[in-house]
Amino acid sequence: MTKRKASLHLQTDLSEFVRSSFESQTNGNKVVVGYPIEKALTAVVRQMKASGLRKRTINDYMLHVNHFAEVTKVKYIEEVTADYIYEWLSSMNVNNQTKLTRLKCFKAFLGRCMDNGWITANFWKNIKIKVDNPVKEGATDEEINILLTLLNLTRFIELRDATAALLMYQTGIRVGTLTELEGKHVNLEEKLLRIDGGLIKNHESIYLPFDDVLSRLLEALIKQNEIVRKEHSERNDFLFITKNGGRIASTENNHNNIIKRLNKYARDYGLKNINPHALRRGFAKNLLKKGANIALISKALGHSDIGVTTRYLHLDKEEVAESLRNYL
Repeated sequence: MTKRKASLHLQTDLSEFVRSSFESQTNGNKVVVGYPIEKALTAVVRQMKASGLRKRTINDYMLHVNHFAEVTKVKYIEEVTADYIYEWLSSMNVNNQTKLTRLKCFKAFLGRCMDNGWITANFWKNIKIKVDNPVKEGATDEEINILLTLLNLTRFIELRDATAALLMYQTGIRVGTLTELEGKHVNLEEKLLRIDGGLIKNHESIYLPFDDVLSRLLEALIKQNEIVRKEHSERNDFLFITKNGGRIASTENNHNNIIKRLNKYARDYGLKNINPHALRRGFAKNLLKKGANIALISKALGHSDIGVTTRYLHLDKEEVAESLRNYL
């Protein structure tokens, strides 16, 4: 062999090393070299944070995607198939409604992966879970009146809770928005709640009117807040505070005193629809009964999609019949 040819030949044969390395990266006959799910999730979360999405939404993505990877042992985005998704769903010991919620979240994650170019086909489109959607009721005037009558409004905590319940019922704001409200958002003279876009899910500011009763409660609460904050040397302008003058809710663990207290009143007084979702739904249904159109209700609720509003106002057969009767 000439010197020139010898330089083209290696002393060591690396064939076996390459073969074994290649085999370790395969799953059966399928090569699984691709974009790791863990890395994709990190990138998607970063994009979601930059878009200003709620921390709770982001946490849901992380929880369900990590659970999928844990159950199926899938490591790469390119490996995800409909069979793996069904395997993941089958592993859950929960009702179909909960499965549907988790599936929607995982589908949304895959959609973002597709937008980023890591997946080329929308294979998850036809993966569905059948659920019977029960008609969700909204709070009523009667339930609100019972609650306000039973609470002792000379006590700070019960005044705060009564004001919170009535505010959600009259304006339809989410409980998450309620806990971020400050004194600057309340105009007692105009009886108007002026909420800037930073506190609203769709990032659009909104003005919501309220009546004389709520105005009186808000005025009393704002004055008492000052006394409580001064006593505990707290500096904040939150509209709803704890008995020690601090934040009513922790963003880290989603702990919320208002939700807990409303649930307690519901149990103690047998008021089925005294909770944040039912109060918000009651607001929407009241508007509908009084003749407001879907577009106005959607705007008041802060929905970015009117389709969400129509599903939100899910009416039972009796309600539909009664509404149609008005047009006869």
